[in-house]
Amino acid sequence: DAECVEILKAEPRGVLSVLGDDGYPYGMPMNHYYSAEDGCIYFHCGRKGHRLDALRRCDKVSFCVTENGTRENGSEWALTVRSVIAFGRIEIIDDIDKTITIATELSHKFTQDESYIAHEIEHFAKATLLLRLTPEHICGKRVVES
Repeated sequence: DAECVEILKAEPRGVLSVLGDDGYPYGMPMNHYYSAEDGCIYFHCGRKGHRLDALRRCDKVSFCVTENGTRENGSEWALTVRSVIAFGRIEIIDDIDKTITIATELSHKFTQDESYIAHEIEHFAKATLLLRLTPEHICGKRVVES
């Protein structure tokens, strides 16, 4: 469990999968913020599009995060890779204060430039929705290539 949280906190993005049109899975790369405070995973998105249409039809999702991997024991090519997958339900949050708080935390995964973050939030926060994934099950995996 601790390794899963470590990966969710450290890695900047993963693939969010929803139930798309005609029952097809629809996976898209997403930046995310893991909140240790409530154990939820947060995303931001625009106010319309295929992803939101799918989430409004079915709130069940999976989110997979994979590390880049490390070479161990002198291996020239084989990697050891850890990954996490979270299954749960997404809630669409249209609250500007919560959006600003989470968008700021998410931005800190990419930059410490406070003026840049403030500029982005000032210009884009009102056009942004927040997605909160409440995990029902989280599991991790370690794969050693050989």
